[in-house]
Amino acid sequence: MATITATARESAPPGILANRAVRKLLALAALAAVLVPLAVTRWDGATWPSALTVDVSEPLGRASDWIIDNRDSHPLFLYFFGHVSNAVVVAVRAVYLALLAVGWAGVTAIGALVAWRVAGVKLATGTAAAFLACGLLGMWVPTMQTLALMVVAVLVSVAVGALLGLAAGLSDRMDRVLRPVLDTMQVLPAFAYLLPVVLVFGIGVPAAVLATVVYAAPPMARLTSLGLRGADKEVLEAVESLGTTARQRLLTARVPLARKELLLGVNQTIMMALSMAVIASVIGAGGLGDRVYQALASVDVGAALAAGIPIVLLAVVLDRVTGAAGERLGEPGKSPVTWLYALVVAAAVALAGRLAGFLDWPDGWELDIAEPVNRAVDWMTAHLYSGVPVVGGTADWAAHFTSGVLNPLRDGLQWLPWWSVLLIVAALSWLIGTWRTALTAVLATAAIGVLGVWKPSLDTLSQVLAAVAVTLVVGFATGIAAARSDRFGRLLRPVLDVFQTMPQFVYLIPVVALFGVGRAPAVAAAVVYALPAVVRITAQGLRQVDPAAMESARSLGATGGQQLRQVQLPLARPALLLAVNQGVVLVLAVVIIGGLVGGGALGYQVVFGLAQGDLATGLVAGAAIVCLGLMLDRVTQPTERRTTRKGA
Repeated sequence: MATITATARESAPPGILANRAVRKLLALAALAAVLVPLAVTRWDGATWPSALTVDVSEPLGRASDWIIDNRDSHPLFLYFFGHVSNAVVVAVRAVYLALLAVGWAGVTAIGALVAWRVAGVKLATGTAAAFLACGLLGMWVPTMQTLALMVVAVLVSVAVGALLGLAAGLSDRMDRVLRPVLDTMQVLPAFAYLLPVVLVFGIGVPAAVLATVVYAAPPMARLTSLGLRGADKEVLEAVESLGTTARQRLLTARVPLARKELLLGVNQTIMMALSMAVIASVIGAGGLGDRVYQALASVDVGAALAAGIPIVLLAVVLDRVTGAAGERLGEPGKSPVTWLYALVVAAAVALAGRLAGFLDWPDGWELDIAEPVNRAVDWMTAHLYSGVPVVGGTADWAAHFTSGVLNPLRDGLQWLPWWSVLLIVAALSWLIGTWRTALTAVLATAAIGVLGVWKPSLDTLSQVLAAVAVTLVVGFATGIAAARSDRFGRLLRPVLDVFQTMPQFVYLIPVVALFGVGRAPAVAAAVVYALPAVVRITAQGLRQVDPAAMESARSLGATGGQQLRQVQLPLARPALLLAVNQGVVLVLAVVIIGGLVGGGALGYQVVFGLAQGDLATGLVAGAAIVCLGLMLDRVTQPTERRTTRKGA
């Protein structure tokens, strides 16, 4: 291999070899020239060789049977997992009963008064309107079920995340240990978290809460560590010079200086917990998510929308309240007496509602939107699905996209020899990162083949690539327009805010109404879900370009298009690459959930495994999703080199 590389270097012009990317590709080509003939000779064929697969369904099935058989008798379940499960059930039930005891009037008053205390009258009014809307839609009890699960899951997630972040923030060794774990957890689709907890805790509230905790704790851990490590060193040195202990420095300096990061961590944890709590309805979480899931299963768009609107309202309210608390941290606020007034008023409203018998939302105050929504969907089916002059219908668009984009892309990926897929992954990940990045990506891709789900994984990959392509085209164009026009940016901001706070599950509702079921609707939902992040990152990256560079380009007579192409886009390259990475990760999350609406591939296998109790199928598909997510993250995430030559 060294001789081949040396020959390539001698024959290539020196200017070409000065390029690191060219040197990497030459080295990879030399390695492939040796390994590919050996692989083709030993394992012929385009698809992944059966000799390199490992059948894990039998041992997983045995493990699943052992867990099910011993769940009520083994000491591990009786004295540990059983107590954890019981504690979760008791906590969720206690919060739920407390919310019901306060009544709809008390809950609305408490929510509005907390919002007023944190962010003012405008948000308080919006919060009260959001809770009242949940009741008007006939979803008060499911909303309280979701809120109870959320309260317990968020408290545990914040506690676990804060402890992990504290350890990572104070110890370099722990930070090095936790960073790859948190990196991996961040790129995993939410569905991947459901399978292990179901295996241990079965279907029900405990599994839903613990899956939510595992999914929502990483952002709290990351931001806690970031805040502690980013504390002002001069302040810490001043506190240390006073002879304080490490514990005193932590409590009096590090934690107060990291308050904004901690509140941001709470905000992100709440949003991720709500998203996961809705997805966890697949494993028995109940509440609003269960209503959406059951409605989607029967393609009842009206019922799904009636349950989806409260989810969005809950997400927006929680995001605004916690976000406002973080922004106003450190500013002069209302006196503590206002908290006492707020508590007294809330208690008075709750007591008055209880005495007046206003605990349960009155049936006569409910507004049925399911029937008119379903009538509108029926009208769309009759008039917009197909046969529309000139433009065609939404069903025609979905069919054309499936036959013209998704099918050729899937067939092309599955036609490629397995070793060429590994080479492409290695080349892309090495060009954008280091050899360690490439090795991780190749091993993750190979693991998919070893698990025996090569073709379904490539089917999922084709959907991800198609969705990412659409997301980047629309997202980059919209982000550029928002960066170049302040008025358009202001108009777009509230739309992005709403779309970014909506849980993943909710995006399936409009696409089912417009496109029916299939792979194209799953891709459409993924595009809508990932678009806000891509637009925001693109616009922010372009706005942060050095004004001096822009002024210099204008002074040289560059047009607006030339400034964009030759100055802004090159200087905003890190932000654009980050937008690509986030778009890929977010698209994968929803493409997997698209298995609920006919997306097929790995998403369908996960849903099938959960629905049928076939945990072997579900766990294998979940492991493949993990590997696919890890590979896509490494292929799209630039890695900084620690030294000039190391990792080249």
